[in-house]
Amino acid sequence: MTKYILVSGGVVSGIGKGVIASSTGLLLKTAGLKVTAIKIDPYMNIDAGTMAPTEHGEVYVLNDGGEVDLDLGNYERYLNVTLSRDNNITTGKIYRHVINKEREGEYLGKTVQIVPHITNAIQDWIERVAKIPVDESGEEPDVCIVELGGTVGDIESAPFVEAMRQFQFRVGYENFALIHVSLVPDLHGEQKTKPTQTTVHSLRGLGLLPDLIACRLLVPQPLQPATKAKISMFCHVSSEQVFGVHDVSSVYHVPLLLKSQGIIEFLRKRLRLDTIPITKEMAAKGASLEKRWKDLTSGQERLFETVTIALVGKYTDLKDSYMSVTKSLEHSAFRIHRKLIINWVESSDLEPETQENNPAKYHDAWRAVVRAGGILVPGGFGNRGTEGMILAIKYAREQKIPFLGICLGFQLAVIEWARHVLEIHDGTSSEFDAEAKHPLIIFMPEISKTHMGGTMRLGLRPTVFEEGTESWSHARKLYGGADWIWERHRHRYEVNPKYVDQLTNSGLIFSGKDEKGERMQVLELRDHPYFLGLQAHPEFCTRPLNPSPPFLGLVAASASPAVFVEQLEHQRLNFQPPHPTDAMVSEAILRNDITEVLVNGTARDLIASETPA
Repeated sequence: MTKYILVSGGVVSGIGKGVIASSTGLLLKTAGLKVTAIKIDPYMNIDAGTMAPTEHGEVYVLNDGGEVDLDLGNYERYLNVTLSRDNNITTGKIYRHVINKEREGEYLGKTVQIVPHITNAIQDWIERVAKIPVDESGEEPDVCIVELGGTVGDIESAPFVEAMRQFQFRVGYENFALIHVSLVPDLHGEQKTKPTQTTVHSLRGLGLLPDLIACRLLVPQPLQPATKAKISMFCHVSSEQVFGVHDVSSVYHVPLLLKSQGIIEFLRKRLRLDTIPITKEMAAKGASLEKRWKDLTSGQERLFETVTIALVGKYTDLKDSYMSVTKSLEHSAFRIHRKLIINWVESSDLEPETQENNPAKYHDAWRAVVRAGGILVPGGFGNRGTEGMILAIKYAREQKIPFLGICLGFQLAVIEWARHVLEIHDGTSSEFDAEAKHPLIIFMPEISKTHMGGTMRLGLRPTVFEEGTESWSHARKLYGGADWIWERHRHRYEVNPKYVDQLTNSGLIFSGKDEKGERMQVLELRDHPYFLGLQAHPEFCTRPLNPSPPFLGLVAASASPAVFVEQLEHQRLNFQPPHPTDAMVSEAILRNDITEVLVNGTARDLIASETPA
């Protein structure tokens, strides 16, 4: 029987439920258990694909093309698993699923209501997805972490809270535990417990009793024993069921912080985890994971040398807009034993218009770019700020500064080359100018022009390196010299095939293409220390102990040529792709698999509206 751990939140949202859920899952993996995770988002959107990154953070993309909440990125990175779109439940998905069943007559003329039909659909969804294998073992997970987004007491989350109240009886007491995350404000050194008392009281009134209370402190000071005792007394739990999560130097310390307070010992007793058979192989993998994680976190505290990357983006007001990008940089910095410094640069601040209107902001932005060891231009949509990105790319190319362009950054590198090397001065993207005379970047022919949600080129796709690139291509060497690589995509536009020969003949080399050789997916410059662009989003497949190759290359090249050469050799000998073996197949098979998932899974409702034409 699968064990379920629900992670809920009180007082305010955005205080770290995702990290606590992921850290708990990681600790269970170190014990040799197989762990999966589900995120519940109570909003009405079908998925996160159409939401602004400046409101909810980045849209994370999965192998099957699911556009999901960024917390699923935390789960994949911490647990080293591969999740599907069904691991992200939204109100929109549940309601559409139930309404479609009602239209098909599956409720036999009954009045369809929140209870029991919506709540049953939620429980059925969780039980089904919890049994799907997500790691290299190919076996059913032992434990499923379920994170309930938002805050207990919100109107929109009420059906999910009620569903989980019922679910604890469906699966049984020994198979269901609840971790409630609450804010403990620190007012001038005094830790206040009243918000936690109030939210636990509300939770109990809804029929859910917390097994563990995670007290989140937004200060470096740990939870005081007197505070812990008070919460224990007024929230009807023992003191061993209360633990503190204060601010630490890195989120990668959180699993060790939780373990030091006995969370695994408690869950082992509460859920009778000792009854789950664990093979010697799984136990050894768990022990190895624990050792490597401790080495990773302890090494961070002894870093003195730094590496600085200028991140030139459009959504820098909310750093979570680039969550996976920053994690990729962090993981790469861990590998080369450097302390990472990110210079956040709003791309529009690099443009001449800002020089006229706000000279101080303009000069600060360029100072951040010039002082960096490397330049990164990530993905984005729309015209705003793209001229500033192009100027940053031009600077990196001409001054031989290590550069990495992702998705939009890849496309803008093509435009920059066309404008300043080929002297196609009005070269642009049809995304910015539909009537452009020289559209270097064009709308992909198979993409819907009427529907926005789920209609891009999404999910895991292969890239094939060109013959002859094995001797010089930095990208290929970073991927261990492989002929084929797989990364996740999320885009509507691509390089215009009409300009490929002209670009290639002038020195801009497309070293990686799709299987048919029609789509340009990797670009490089041979006479540059590190100039790399990818149409894909490799940041979605980074892992703390297995950093994304393109990001590792950027960070290593930005540190020093010697470090870069060292990492190229390390990757040649040790690189392992983070994807399941059965996922690394041709694009035609991948597309068929996604359609099959849509038909046979709960997401069959997406057939009419979301699969590409």
